[in-house]
Amino acid sequence: MTSKTIVGKTIVGAGLAVALLAAVASTALADDTPELTELSPDGKDACFGRIYDAAHLRVHPNQKVGRIFFYYGSDPVSHPNEEPSSGRSGYNGFLATTVRGAKRPEWVGGWCGTDDPQSGEIHCGMECDRTMALVNVDEKGRLIVSGVHRNLYLDAGAEDELGEKEFARQALGTEDDGFRLDRMPAQTCKAEFARIDPVDPALGTPLRERLKPDQPFCYGRDYDAAHLGSHPDQLTHTIRVFRGPIELAAFAKDGEPASWPGGAEIAVSVTTRQNAAKVTQSYSCDGEADQWRCVASGRTSDFSCDIAAREILLRRGANGTMMLANPNSSLPIVDLCSKATDGETASDDKVYRLEPMPQAACAP
Repeated sequence: MTSKTIVGKTIVGAGLAVALLAAVASTALADDTPELTELSPDGKDACFGRIYDAAHLRVHPNQKVGRIFFYYGSDPVSHPNEEPSSGRSGYNGFLATTVRGAKRPEWVGGWCGTDDPQSGEIHCGMECDRTMALVNVDEKGRLIVSGVHRNLYLDAGAEDELGEKEFARQALGTEDDGFRLDRMPAQTCKAEFARIDPVDPALGTPLRERLKPDQPFCYGRDYDAAHLGSHPDQLTHTIRVFRGPIELAAFAKDGEPASWPGGAEIAVSVTTRQNAAKVTQSYSCDGEADQWRCVASGRTSDFSCDIAAREILLRRGANGTMMLANPNSSLPIVDLCSKATDGETASDDKVYRLEPMPQAACAP
């Protein structure tokens, strides 16, 4: 249920928009939910987990889950060097499972609470009124996790859409419920959740640290004939992403350095196979997760249509590069007001790996 991927991780993964909308609706719920002392008597983050051995799995052939961890507390998934999220999720319960043969866990987050503290049962819900699990602590301090549906990591209605055979392959097993987990140090759960998407040292520092509010930058790429010959559906010939004197002056006048990169303006210039004349479009950016979400603005163009939905996404790439995603025809390789730009990008102009360039390469 993570979000937006450019390469390897998210630059648009399933459910981010839904999660952000749900976050707004759930913030009050999360704020009003009392501390679950059953899970955390001292008020600190709590961790429960179990790794099943080969003997157990042999006796339970219909159990796919080999490792399971439940974490109650603050988000254990986000990396400390990612951009601050533009909205809080309100999640306080996280479940990670690794099925037999898998290299990494799958995970979900939800809101855990109880209407009847005397019952000891805690309900953990997810978006779209779905249940993540029912949990309670037994007399020995172990966490009992029940009510886990086989389609936990699939869309609602997946059984009908996928068919019986494919659903059985992708879903959890028929014995994947009623887990009994031992209490463990919080760091154990954090280490388990870190296996979901390990930080790549080659990515270096996030964009908000690499690109300073008062400094210009220029990234770009010129595609040669060989590349274009092997990508006949790519329109872009050259591309530049930059902040120059105009963008710096705009931020110095109206921007808030403490909220950087919120409100940062950038410009994107492109030429295409069909037109060697450079077209430049301005965007206004905000930090979100580990990327910048940049919305097209009318500063450089006089549009007769609403271009507020024309978004591009920027993310750090390996070894000092920048990744740019164009998921919904939001670059000026075509008329942004044209109906042809509605929906997903149809050409090969979806993801670009841009190299740092001298500022002169981005001059008007």
